[in-house]
Amino acid sequence: MKRTLIAAGFALLTTPVYAQPPSAEAIIADNDRNGDKGLSKEEWSPQAPIGYPEDADTNKDNRIDAAELQALIDKGPPQ
Repeated sequence: MKRTLIAAGFALLTTPVYAQPPSAEAIIADNDRNGDKGLSKEEWSPQAPIGYPEDADTNKDNRIDAAELQALIDKGPPQ
């Protein structure tokens, strides 16, 4: 029994844990410098895996809001 518990504990410690990606709201909260609840081209992080996606701004208000960002995330990485 003791060996089984030790083996189970070791398996848990060595199994990789994958973090959940941040939500659209969290990304905006972390990068929205002017408090307008969206990301402008100037606020878009240079560390983002893609450049500022002009086409994600579906309502053409020059910022990407949470719904637009979530749609971009749901679309998946560029092919």
